[in-house]
Amino acid sequence: MSAALQPSSEPRASRGALAAWAILALVVATVLLGALLPARHPAPARSVAEDPACLEWTDGCQVCQRLAEGPACSLPGIACQPAAPHCLRRADG
Repeated sequence: MSAALQPSSEPRASRGALAAWAILALVVATVLLGALLPARHPAPARSVAEDPACLEWTDGCQVCQRLAEGPACSLPGIACQPAAPHCLRRADG
């Protein structure tokens, strides 16, 4: 009769194993999706020198202009620290 009074641990163990397998399957599926799906990369930023609408740009050391013959730039100073280039004058206003 003692066997009838003790609750069986079998259902609890099987629920725990099922939960562990479900978590493992979810992790594997997430990793596979992350590895197999293509990533969305933003379009690369066009440099100021490559932007045809920018007629004049600078990096704080040089000033460049877009001419018919191609870009023409001034010479930088000796101790100049260049910054990120930015457009000074645009063709579209």
